[in-house]
Amino acid sequence: MKSTTEGKRKRKEQLYTLFAWMASALSNPHRLELIDLLVQSPRTVEELVHEAGMSVANTSQHLQKLKQAGLVADEREGLYVRYRLADPAVARLWLELRAVAQHQLAEVERALDAYRTRRHEFEQVPIGDLQKRLRRKEAILIDVRPEVEYQAGHLPGAIGIPLDDLERRLKELPHDKTIVAYCRGPYCVYADDALGLLAERGWNVARLEEGVAEWQQAGYAIESES
Repeated sequence: MKSTTEGKRKRKEQLYTLFAWMASALSNPHRLELIDLLVQSPRTVEELVHEAGMSVANTSQHLQKLKQAGLVADEREGLYVRYRLADPAVARLWLELRAVAQHQLAEVERALDAYRTRRHEFEQVPIGDLQKRLRRKEAILIDVRPEVEYQAGHLPGAIGIPLDDLERRLKELPHDKTIVAYCRGPYCVYADDALGLLAERGWNVARLEEGVAEWQQAGYAIESES
């Protein structure tokens, strides 16, 4: 009887060891940033290097750790290797991790305020209110993420204007409507920067805090150019 109990205990510990192995793959800020980028769209190693500001060697090592844990998958495209999330559940895991951290750790709010210094400067539009404004043609929704992310998936009706292109494309935006901007979600500063520029040029502006991942998590569909 004792040996049977010990055997069950070992098998149970093996299960928790596997769970801990996956958790350990996420216990690095650089790997979490790579997950966050891959939530937006699949990317090559070189594209991830550019976005995350890491070396090719470090980026590749972190991606291999995530791959070994079953969190990301890759496929070769000629000379390049493109990475993507292994399953939509990985995106949900990332969103839940962020939500729990923000709820349980007061430091997250302080760090977010330090990063998004204009966070409380602009009106924040809830999803339901945004949909009403768009139906009434009272607002224009712009996606200010990089083009590759917009192409991979964006909110219905959103116009893709990457932040770096915004100033030269201002003529595309009417002054008689509120310009609502969104980016990668509540931990992204791109929309704040875009709204700051637009407000200075005389537009009425607002921000949608949710990004594509949060939008899908709420049960809404997205559009794709692919």
